[in-house]
Amino acid sequence: MAVNLLDFDLEGLAAYCERLGEKRWRAVQLFRWIHHKGAREFAQMTDLAKSLRSKLEGSAEIRPPALASEHASADGTVKWLFDVGGGNAIETVFIPEDDRGTLCISSQAGCAVACRFCSTGHQGFSRNLTSGEIIGQLWFAEHRLRERLQPVAGAAPQRAVDNVVMMGMGEPLQNYAALVPALRTMLDDHAYGLSRRRVTVSTSGMAPMIDRLAVDCPVALAVSLHAPDNALRDRLVPLNRKHDLDALLAACRRYLEAAPRDFVTFEYCMLDGVNDGDEQARALVRLVSGRVPCKFNLIPFNPFPGSGLVRSPRERIAAFARILQDAGIVTTIRKTRGEDIDAACGQLAGEVQDRTHARARLARRRVIEIATAGGAA
Repeated sequence: MAVNLLDFDLEGLAAYCERLGEKRWRAVQLFRWIHHKGAREFAQMTDLAKSLRSKLEGSAEIRPPALASEHASADGTVKWLFDVGGGNAIETVFIPEDDRGTLCISSQAGCAVACRFCSTGHQGFSRNLTSGEIIGQLWFAEHRLRERLQPVAGAAPQRAVDNVVMMGMGEPLQNYAALVPALRTMLDDHAYGLSRRRVTVSTSGMAPMIDRLAVDCPVALAVSLHAPDNALRDRLVPLNRKHDLDALLAACRRYLEAAPRDFVTFEYCMLDGVNDGDEQARALVRLVSGRVPCKFNLIPFNPFPGSGLVRSPRERIAAFARILQDAGIVTTIRKTRGEDIDAACGQLAGEVQDRTHARARLARRRVIEIATAGGAA
């Protein structure tokens, strides 16, 4: 099979050019054609030597994930479904805002973490995406959207995506080897030139990998917290049983030494009667105060079949936020976008050939929880 050039960051592409017997600087030309200009055919790359184009024609290709469908929300959000083979499909979401365009990118076909409130986790896990499949989502979205933003032929291209969040399907830090080259391509001035502050990796709490990211490619960090104590977080985010809150907060603190922002964003999904009480808000204040400079992003739960969970009422979310704000913690409430096309936070599911039997495991867990609650009553 031909080599997919989207799999390479600039250093990897330079090494590939050397293997073809070409100078390393040819990689810069090639990189710019692929990512700046969105070229997919080598014949378009008119300033490359014909000999190099001939070598590339025989050994390489530019292969983004195959588009399966596109849906647009009434609020301007766009969701794309990409076929990644083997019966698997991933979802990518573009969220237009007044001051930026945000792209939410997937890192895995499914997710093995199985958080209770996440539709992707209920789909199970099939495989990691390649670097080309990760960056290919940005490649497709950027150039697809540029066509719509540039109605006048010959006009200078406008950047469509200037903010990327690794918050789509999957746990990015469980696919670390493919994630880092994709992040480096996002940041490279010869590709998309995104600021480190405008690229965010969201993790469910893989503390050792947070330390690695700080060394290899520090970008903005978001952490799915969702509970103020280990007992509740064990139930909502099973990964907590391996990397508990103490280990996680310590890793977050260390990360800030290299991070482009001076705070970590803690994401907190608001679940009615589960994690949204006043005392739980005060417990959150005690948990983070003096330990990690942070801000909280409260996320109204987006329901999906089989979750067994309910969104906290708007008034409850506002009261929870006030407790955090009164303690001096910057707190925002995420505006739900794309809900009418199942593109809101926690709703991405795609199509996954589950190898982990997630649905059965989550159903058993709910039965145990209900039985335990009944016994306690």
